[in-house]
Order: sequence, then C-alpha cells, then structure tokens
Amino acid sequence: MMEVFEVVQPGSLTTIQDMGRHGYQQYGVPVSGAMDSYALMVANLLVGNDEGAACLEITVLGPRLRILGDTVVAVTGADLSPALNNSPLPMWETVKVCSGDTISFGHPKRGCRGYLAVAGGIDVAEVLGSRSTYVKSCLGGLDGRPLRSGDRLCSGEPRAGISARKLPSQYIPEYQGENELRVILGPQDDYFTRKGIQTFLHSEYRISVQADRMGYRLEGPPIEHKAGADIVSDGIPLGAVQVPGDGLPIILLADRQTTGGYAKIATVSTIDLPKLAQAKPGDRVRFIQITEEEAYQLLQEYDRGIDALKQYIKCNDKDLRPSSKDR
Repeated sequence: MMEVFEVVQPGSLTTIQDMGRHGYQQYGVPVSGAMDSYALMVANLLVGNDEGAACLEITVLGPRLRILGDTVVAVTGADLSPALNNSPLPMWETVKVCSGDTISFGHPKRGCRGYLAVAGGIDVAEVLGSRSTYVKSCLGGLDGRPLRSGDRLCSGEPRAGISARKLPSQYIPEYQGENELRVILGPQDDYFTRKGIQTFLHSEYRISVQADRMGYRLEGPPIEHKAGADIVSDGIPLGAVQVPGDGLPIILLADRQTTGGYAKIATVSTIDLPKLAQAKPGDRVRFIQITEEEAYQLLQEYDRGIDALKQYIKCNDKDLRPSSKDR
C-alpha cells in the first residue's frame, strides 16, 4: 500500500466506487457502486487492475489531485477536460504519472461522470464486501463521504509489468444529449391504462434537475394509472422506472432504495444503463419496448464485446518500463 493522491480541491462530487455492495438488499442496504459500470471496468483494465477495483467517480466538476508517488492512471467516461500538469491528459489509455505531478479537470465537454483508475486500485477498507461510497448512510469509501481537500488516498499493490494500453475507438462510447433506452415492461405495467403505456412508449422526457445517484426524475407527459400508483412495497431492480401519483416517471439507479411502494411500469435494459449514467439534467430520453428474450440477446452480445475487448488488450500490450526519455 502506498499513498498516491492528495486532494487539493475535491470537485463537486468525487467518491470512491467499485462494482457495488451485493447481497445485502434484504437488509435494506443499497448496492451503490459505479453509475457507469462500463467506464469503471475499462479504466481498471487499462491500468492492470481487476475489472471491479475501486476507482474515483467524478461528477461534472472534477477534483485537483497531487500525485504522491510514481504510478500509472487511466481516465475514462465523461470528457471533463482532464489535465496533467495543466496539459491535456489523454483519455481511455494508460498514462504514467510521477510524484509531484498534478491531475486536474476543467470544463465538462461530454457526459456527466468520469472515472480515474490507479494501478493497484484505491485502497480503503471494505464494508460488507465493497469499497463503494453510499453517502446517505455514510457507508464505505473514505468515511462514507465524498472527497475533501486534504484527503490522502492509497493504492493497493499494482501488478508487475504494467503495460501501455490504449482503447480502440470502436470501444469508446459517444455520449449524447438524446438517448433511446430499451425497456422491458413490468413488473407492474398492469397498473397502467393502455393510454398510459402508449404515453410512456411514445413520448420524449427530459431529465429534471432532481437527478442524482439515487435516480433521475423525468419531465414530460404524465402517465395514466388505472386506479392509483400505490402497491405493496416490493424490491426495486437497477433501472426500474417507477411512476408515482403525479404520473411522471423516475428511473432508479445505483443508490436506489431497496424497496418501494409505487408501481413500476418498466425496467431499463442493463446495457443501456451506462449511457443513462452519462446523461445530465436537460438531456432527453425516449423508451423503446423490447422483449425479455431480446434483452438477453443484447446482454450476450455485450458480454461477447467485453470478451473481445479483453483479448484485444491482452494481445496489444506495450512495454511501460521507464526509459531514458522519461522524466
């Protein structure tokens, strides 16, 4: 374990996240974890970590970090104008940094959430099997809170012989202000009128300012219930689209509550959640109905793409040992 980062400025919301805290929802503990699981996974692969290692999740306005020891980092996800010593820091590839360097972020260009991985992963204590931060309960991460000025972060032991890695362009997502989200209707679509379901599937919604890691409230045409929004509380899956009494949908995300008492008209396909995580207030979404079988097919295709990406990285590593040209 070694110290790698000192937080000079924390940014608007910078937290430690991994792939989440699984297996405890029956006790009321949210899963949390990275909002954009793809960007976190790729950042880790680039620096030689296990794909679910803890990283920094950076929201809109990023931090300023002083490097405390020579290491390797990667920045993925939203383009928040990352810089190394005030010069542009390349994204979606490994970058060597040295003690005394500074990583900072500037004007957000595309997307909402960036991910900064360091070789060895961010090393904080696991809580219920995860290092993810759940701010509402002060759980995990660094004392269960966002980063503050003066915090010092350590990394775990990096793998030997870390290689230079750069992601091919076909694996880099394009973040847009308009997104189509594929959904499976249910589990309570029978609580809505035919007109309500048609409104849901044929309308454009705008992400409201009430959008955070718990969920995105949407603005647009109200969705009609048959006889009210209330149900007997049941479990809430990631991506559930809950519709309270006002008829305006809420997409529930990483820090969602474990149970809820409003009817859920649909659930967003797993593979569309990373692009939703990069949407911000004012961006627009539309919902496209798919079947359960189609959702499984899409997920299988996604998994094959991830396997191909891992194989590409394995076969295209380049030596990252220091040379005479390095500082």
